[in-house]
Amino acid sequence: MASGGLATPATTAPAARPSPEPRRRGLGPSPWTALAYIAPAFVVYAVFLLYPLGRAVHLSLFDWDGLTPATFVGLGNYVDVVADDQLRAAFGHALVLIVFFALLPTAIGIVLAAVLNRAKVRGLAFFRMIVFLPQVVAMVVVGVAWRRIYAPDGSLNDVLAAVGLGALGRAWLGDPVLALPAVGIVGTWVQTGLATVLLMAGMSRIPGELYEACRLDGAGPVREFFAITLPAVRAELAVALTLTAVAALRTFDLIYITTGGGPGNRTSVPAFEVFNRAFRLGEVGSAAAIGVTLTVIIFVINLGVARIGERGGR
Repeated sequence: MASGGLATPATTAPAARPSPEPRRRGLGPSPWTALAYIAPAFVVYAVFLLYPLGRAVHLSLFDWDGLTPATFVGLGNYVDVVADDQLRAAFGHALVLIVFFALLPTAIGIVLAAVLNRAKVRGLAFFRMIVFLPQVVAMVVVGVAWRRIYAPDGSLNDVLAAVGLGALGRAWLGDPVLALPAVGIVGTWVQTGLATVLLMAGMSRIPGELYEACRLDGAGPVREFFAITLPAVRAELAVALTLTAVAALRTFDLIYITTGGGPGNRTSVPAFEVFNRAFRLGEVGSAAAIGVTLTVIIFVINLGVARIGERGGR
């Protein structure tokens, strides 16, 4: 009680501040746990892919026959890839094969898939199996079979003679002009099934209501294709082009079995040149440089196709 009889208000103690809550640990497994899960796969990937690729880059900087001591030449082997007429021709042949292995099969596949998807053909699963069958057969077997078809006394010349066009018959794989297109047609036959099955899978996801609405607006089959089907399968188109283009650039067994790079070097491709220079001519450094260059080209093409697919899907 203060003087004067007036009561002074009681001083209240300041409210106690709540103690900070302990930090919660991040939910889920720690980053080290995730790394532990992917470590075995990464080790296998590094041993069987990254190390051989790095070793190939290292060998490409040397002039080496595989036996005697190597001589460092720097980028000399890569200069030869650009300056050597035979190597330039081999890369040019690979680009030509992209037309037969990738562009033609994809174009045929999308038309065939669109027709089958619209017609709702019975026994579609069986048809998919028949079309995809060349992908299952080993390329060595395919090469042997088609070499027999293209032989001077083979099935193709027999068919031409039977229909009165025997004058067109020739040794197809020995013709300097027609040998590369003949091999390319084999690639078209093999890759068309893959492109068709991929695109049919993409078209099966398109809602039928979109087609019905388009038909109510008076659109025909061609308009339906360009307005609905083609935009809806851009992702599958990118995948098909990527897989078939890689198959074209790395093809070796088909060339080795059918033509051996001939006649002359008219059907030689980079993968065949890698084999020829490394195991026949003893130019391991040059072969490694060709392989590294081919890897870079494949990567650039895949990146370009993927970018186009992503841009078209937006």
